[in-house]
Amino acid sequence: METSRSTLSTLAGDSPKTPLAAAIGLVSVLISAGVQAQETAQLDTLVVQGDWLGNPTEEEVQTYAGTRTVIEPEQLHDSGALNIEDALRSVPGVQVLDETGTGVLPNIGLRGLNPLRSERLKMMVDGYPIAIGPYSNVSASLFPVTLQSIDTIDVVRGGAAVHYGPNNVGGVVNFLTKPIPGEVGQTLSERVTIAEDTGNVFHDTYYRVGGFVNDDLALQFQANVQGGEGFREHSDTDVQNFLVDAEYFIDDRHSLDASLQYYEVDAELPGALSPAAYERDRTASQRPYDAYEADMLRGTLGWTYRPNDDVEFTWRNFAHRADRTFFFGQDLVSGGAWSDPEAESSHVADSPRVFHVWGTEPRLTLRGGIHTMTLGARYVSEDVDFDVNRRDLSDGSYNEVRRWDLETDAVALYASDTLSLMDGQLEITPGVRYEDVRMDFYDAINDTPSTNDTDEILPGLTVGYAATDEVFVFANAQKSLVPVQIAQATREGDVANETAWNYELGARVDVTPTLTTSATLFRIDYEDQIQFDKANDRFVNLGETRHEGIELETDWQTTDRLSLGLGYTYLATEQRTGDNAGNDLPNAPKHHISANARYEMNQWLASVSVNRVSDSFSDAANTQQETANGDAGELPAYTLVNARIGRDISLSDDTLLNVGLSATNLLDDDAYFRGTDVSPVGRVPMPGRAYMLEARLEF
Repeated sequence: METSRSTLSTLAGDSPKTPLAAAIGLVSVLISAGVQAQETAQLDTLVVQGDWLGNPTEEEVQTYAGTRTVIEPEQLHDSGALNIEDALRSVPGVQVLDETGTGVLPNIGLRGLNPLRSERLKMMVDGYPIAIGPYSNVSASLFPVTLQSIDTIDVVRGGAAVHYGPNNVGGVVNFLTKPIPGEVGQTLSERVTIAEDTGNVFHDTYYRVGGFVNDDLALQFQANVQGGEGFREHSDTDVQNFLVDAEYFIDDRHSLDASLQYYEVDAELPGALSPAAYERDRTASQRPYDAYEADMLRGTLGWTYRPNDDVEFTWRNFAHRADRTFFFGQDLVSGGAWSDPEAESSHVADSPRVFHVWGTEPRLTLRGGIHTMTLGARYVSEDVDFDVNRRDLSDGSYNEVRRWDLETDAVALYASDTLSLMDGQLEITPGVRYEDVRMDFYDAINDTPSTNDTDEILPGLTVGYAATDEVFVFANAQKSLVPVQIAQATREGDVANETAWNYELGARVDVTPTLTTSATLFRIDYEDQIQFDKANDRFVNLGETRHEGIELETDWQTTDRLSLGLGYTYLATEQRTGDNAGNDLPNAPKHHISANARYEMNQWLASVSVNRVSDSFSDAANTQQETANGDAGELPAYTLVNARIGRDISLSDDTLLNVGLSATNLLDDDAYFRGTDVSPVGRVPMPGRAYMLEARLEF
């Protein structure tokens, strides 16, 4: 640890110090390297791309050396998806457990990794991390993203760990917001969702205006306001999401981009139901005290410098101040904190967390001859206040039961070199990422300090080969890190620091100009996986685990009017050590089939999507018979069908109205999963059948 920081100080050119000094000092090294490359690199007709993923275009995806699926704007907004989670269901390897129907608390998993609170998934917006604590709180307990503000979703399951970390074992999902248009334009839309079982109404209002103010400056403003009730009782929700984007082109070589966002949510949480209550009425709630409040002020600033076609230097900066609180009932008298949902609460707890996070990331990409090198560094600072308080319902007394403070300093260094061989047909990219994470934890009530130091070298290798114009073959192997989390911070040693290897071997084939298909074999070897034991309210070490399987994906433009898509995932998981060795992992269904169809005729567009997910286990012990309170037992298979029909109406040369009618969960399948977070015991129903009316005006 000390040796690594000393090395960074040497790079910075001064005496000792802090990770921040190291990261800032490295900038001068990167710029110097860029100037030297500018003098020696041979110019090419191609422009070097500093972002490893590049633009999510069909051409980029076709030659990406890993498994990747892009959900384009038409798929995202014209498919009848209820929310972002719903839109992701069709991606092979993705599992979604929707507890709210409103998208405020997503549960998304990749390749059998735990989907609860999306804690095993690296999520970004426009390339910036959006986790409330990028190192100390990687779960999506605050998700500042709404469907209407998103243009494209880029789902990368392999090959990106060197350049995007940490918490990237299963992959990376990048939500791309709507770009600023070339000409000034506006969008106004309204979506109204009506739950069939309860008649509950949820509205979603969106407005956007943006364009170039002059030749150099582009501005955009977006507002998304949501409100109403989800599909269950005790589900009133209000969301406000405001975004401002700016791009300034200083000259042909320099450009700036910036964004500012304010997000706020206030929601009641219906929580889990006992099996008996679920059978009586799955839309009911037994959790009258559960609720959720959060807000985030978030900003980004980036500078891009391109002295020529072979050199790109970017310096990206981000910061946010976030405050989120869960309120939840607990029975601390008769059955413990997480007793049968039928039991009355004796206390109401609240768990406020306040995060102050900022980060800076310089990155240099340069090309010379057959080499394209990427060098980058990142420093992230997190300051977290984590409290828990309880109110006794019998006498109204209010007590502080936990007051934790956590400071995190994290430095990441990464480098890769893409070797272009055989006239560009073969590309081999070795790379390495170094993570140095220091967490200083203090329990203020018990006056107990502790420190967790993580120091990991994470190598990677990707290979892509264009065998013909129609066939592209790829393979990759990368090591990933999930650092200690704040809820595990009191654990000694490395029990909560997780590492894993991710392997892929696959191919993409253009069978005909209108028919494309891909197949990927994947495997994830976890060395020290942690899972939450909800029945006993503690984290347990599952030890070594393995995830492996195959993903298949086909897209066919059968005619100018009709397009079809089909996906299949086979997943096998295994706990390899400990008391449950040989068992499947929780929440890891073996089979996932997805199919979709789109038909266009004149101004009309109709679409339908089908997702079939097999049964799975909900606990590490693979309990088959459901327990009386619903904290364990098999999870049933389910089929979800969404359909939409819409029409474009031209009101004038520059004004277009789109109207649509959607039905989600058309078969009204009563799917459910086990409780999570503040309501971990019982069944959580996924949304039943609902109808959505939508009108979108572009002018």
